[in-house]
Amino acid sequence: MAAVGRDVTRFDVGDRVYASTMPVKRGGFYAEYGVVEAEFVAHVPDRLPTEQAGAMPWDALTALSGLDLLGLRPDETLMVFGASGGVGHMAVQLARYSGLRVLAVASGDDGVALARRLGADDVVNGRKEDVLAAALEFAPGGLDAALVTAGGETAERSLRAVKKSGRIAWPNGVMPVPVTPPGPPVSYYDGDISRAGTDRLNAIIEASSFEVHVARTFPFKRVKDAHRTLNDHYVGKLALKVG
Repeated sequence: MAAVGRDVTRFDVGDRVYASTMPVKRGGFYAEYGVVEAEFVAHVPDRLPTEQAGAMPWDALTALSGLDLLGLRPDETLMVFGASGGVGHMAVQLARYSGLRVLAVASGDDGVALARRLGADDVVNGRKEDVLAAALEFAPGGLDAALVTAGGETAERSLRAVKKSGRIAWPNGVMPVPVTPPGPPVSYYDGDISRAGTDRLNAIIEASSFEVHVARTFPFKRVKDAHRTLNDHYVGKLALKVG
């Protein structure tokens, strides 16, 4: 943190912090410094590297809010679709911390390895395997819930494994949305980026082995390369190091 407002008391210059919002409300920005309201700023947990914290906020808070929305109890079954992506690999960890049984649907062999390492009870390679069949084998009576962090035909088909009394959480912005509504209700939502949300997230991070998997980090001068890499296959997050 480079500076604080005169009425800010929770932070000091030099603190390691992350922000759950940004100055430009409808898009990202590239700058060495950004000004945000203190409500949306949180200390970086001691055990979390700064690079991971910078790549974490929106995805982790989206994952946590989705799990809150589903309201599952320990030992209930959850399918995380897109489990090797940004939101997904964090959702796997938060779900396991809550004691849920997690079926992770990942992308590629490296995605399967990541989801397995992060504690998923079972992992399916969505590019090669029959996800619906694997889900029904994982939960023969039907899944209790699904958190969908990557849309498409395979995701839509896999939701048939969720029992009719189950729940589906779908973050706003995950495209495409289902063409045919699945049997269970779908809740579209935004992540809680308030101080209450970041306080809860930090408490979990401090009490667990939570990590943010950063696949590649780019220096500021290679921002074009970072954008191009978004179109490639990678697992976890990409990070841009400014300054």
